[in-house]
Amino acid sequence: MQVYEAPLRDMKFVLNELHADDGFGNLEALAEFTPDLTDAILEEAAKVAQEVLLPLNRSGDIEGCTLENGVVRTPKGFKDAYDLFREGGWCALASDPEWGGQGLPEAVNKLTEEMICSSNLSFSLYPGLTHGATTAIEGYATDELKQAYLPKMVSGEWSGTMCLTEPHCGTDLGMLRTKAVPQDADDLGGSFKISGAKIFISAGDHDLTDNIVHLVLARLPDAPPGVKGISLFLVPKYLPKDDGTPGPSNGVSVAAIEHKMGLKASATCQLNFDESIGWLVGKPNKGMEAMFTMMNTERVSVGIQGLGVGEVAYQSAVWYAKDRVQGRSLSGVKNPSGPADPIIVHPDVRRMLMTMRAYNEGSRAVGAWVARALDAEKHSTDPEVKKRAEDFIALMTPVVKALFTDLGYESANLAVQVYGGHGFIAESGVEQFVRDGRIAMIYEGTNGIQALDLVGRKMGAHMGRYLRSFFHPVAAFIEEHKGDEDFGKMVEGFEKAFGALQLSTGTIAQKGMKDPEEAAAAATDYLRLIGLVAMGYTFAKAAVIARARLAEGSEEVTFYRSKITTARFFFDRLLPQATAAFLAIKSGKASMMAMDAEAF
Repeated sequence: MQVYEAPLRDMKFVLNELHADDGFGNLEALAEFTPDLTDAILEEAAKVAQEVLLPLNRSGDIEGCTLENGVVRTPKGFKDAYDLFREGGWCALASDPEWGGQGLPEAVNKLTEEMICSSNLSFSLYPGLTHGATTAIEGYATDELKQAYLPKMVSGEWSGTMCLTEPHCGTDLGMLRTKAVPQDADDLGGSFKISGAKIFISAGDHDLTDNIVHLVLARLPDAPPGVKGISLFLVPKYLPKDDGTPGPSNGVSVAAIEHKMGLKASATCQLNFDESIGWLVGKPNKGMEAMFTMMNTERVSVGIQGLGVGEVAYQSAVWYAKDRVQGRSLSGVKNPSGPADPIIVHPDVRRMLMTMRAYNEGSRAVGAWVARALDAEKHSTDPEVKKRAEDFIALMTPVVKALFTDLGYESANLAVQVYGGHGFIAESGVEQFVRDGRIAMIYEGTNGIQALDLVGRKMGAHMGRYLRSFFHPVAAFIEEHKGDEDFGKMVEGFEKAFGALQLSTGTIAQKGMKDPEEAAAAATDYLRLIGLVAMGYTFAKAAVIARARLAEGSEEVTFYRSKITTARFFFDRLLPQATAAFLAIKSGKASMMAMDAEAF
């Protein structure tokens, strides 16, 4: 059974309590968004997620999207749900008020995204891709293009996509073949005819909006080879008329809908562009710079997708573990009036549930920390704070994308295990979480690519400056609390994990300078290590705050005690993975690369 109730209390905790001293300070531009206001927004978002989107999740998976005579149809109920979502202003939540957005903090937006992803991951892609597209247009397009497209995209009347992948190339975009031929100048700064084929285009076509705005990577006739010859173009499905309404078709057609493992209610399309009219976004041959603005936004959001899947999987597993009776507790009968005890009494079931819970709470806490940095990067008036926020975002974006999606998928699989045989059949609903969540580890750059980005670009950037944005607050917290009467032992274990991270950083830097393959071989383990340490930091902070609230006489005894209990579980059972990661990194590439390719 798919069970979901938005974890509002924990969301309010990470938003209003956990990161109050995150080093980014109070942002005057966001002062109007008081806890009372943001709490109310989260509560309304929860209603939409629980009452509108969740009921469509399994039915949408069963029905899927269809392609009929070149027209893509979303499953029953999706159009009505999208209209309600758009009319409620949820598409415009964090967008700039200049274009009709509400300008809410990204910290609130990411928590809202989590709810949408938990309740209906397929649905989340339609507004999610649009939000990413608007960031690229806002950052790089001409004023004329912004005026023509952003208001309708921000409102959700029109949607957006990113068109990168082609049949012959995925991550290696330097091989793409889509062409852009210049046309005569017009009032939008000169147009181009775009021709080529793209695949794996999420939300590539659908019946939810009046128009779809594609951001397409293509090559100009005189473009140099490789990624240095890629430009970015805005290509609408329908060319707008003078009054701004959709006009004639623009030569964009759907060749097929991809038959996917999951996300069946999200239309992932193969698109053909046949001399479609488009406009340059950014500078010629500099398309990757503009596209990465969108991709980095999407990478954080994909991490939130992993968290969303992990949360709904956890809640569904908890419901089943309390409802399903089988066997007797090893410590004595807990359900004397029944033939057996609920399976939640069994230690191994508890292991799985606590693992899922800790991964979710840790991801939510780290994600909120990164979101706070996104707000500081945009709104802080202090140059030092802004720079520190930029450094932290650069470092943590690949961690959020890769670790959260890895852990979300682990949680989805644990949910199936809790259900046992019932988890393996479709009627339970939890096998959908495994299928839906699996793609998040692949798109927007596979998790291996994220790890390579972390080690190859971020770790050593500016002589390790990015790392200092993370290492300094962690070291300061350890120094302040390692003699703590209640949590000293926990902090000592955390200090060892942090030490393993520091040693691993030095090992990779030393070996990687001599042999790049050594750094690459360590990358995935290093990403998980830094992510675990980040979670440890937030768990330790949460435990200290929870203790203070209990000492103050808070009436929320169960909540704050649970915070401490979950933190202890994380440090006892999950953070020891840090030692294993360090040992794997220390071992180097030798055994990994020794076998001849022919021997595989």
